Amino acid sequence: MKVYLAGKIGSENEKILLEKVDELCKKLGLKTFLPHRDVGIAQSAKDAERIFKGDIVEGFKNCKLVIAVLDGLHIGAGTSWELGYAYAKKIPCIGLKTDETPEEAFEYLSSIILASTPIVSNFQDLEKKIKEQIHKEKN
Repeated sequence: MKVYLAGKIGSENEKILLEKVDELCKKLGLKTFLPHRDVGIAQSAKDAERIFKGDIVEGFKNCKLVIAVLDGLHIGAGTSWELGYAYAKKIPCIGLKTDETPEEAFEYLSSIILASTPIVSNFQDLEKKIKEQIHKEKN
């Protein structure tokens, strides 16, 4: 099963958290698509088409699950777009917010994301949610 990993990549800590999610997925026997690893990072607006084609056209191909890291004051425009795209394509999503609860983050987490994406607060609960999706995919 292929999993698309979404989240901000502006800081080293953001990349590390995404890579920890990647490790968990691989431990569970899943293939992952991690945009900054698999396509690279845009250096300027000239990279936009390459990033879009790599991240979205190729990254979402055969994708069965999206896991989005939602930490920080803002989840990021790209992450929001990816969650909306996944929803439109009927791809299940799981949010991971380790820095505070969704209730505490309500004013800057979109009500749309809160209503459409189950959000967990730690890796133990994330693993449980991933296993639920693996089970659904097999049945």
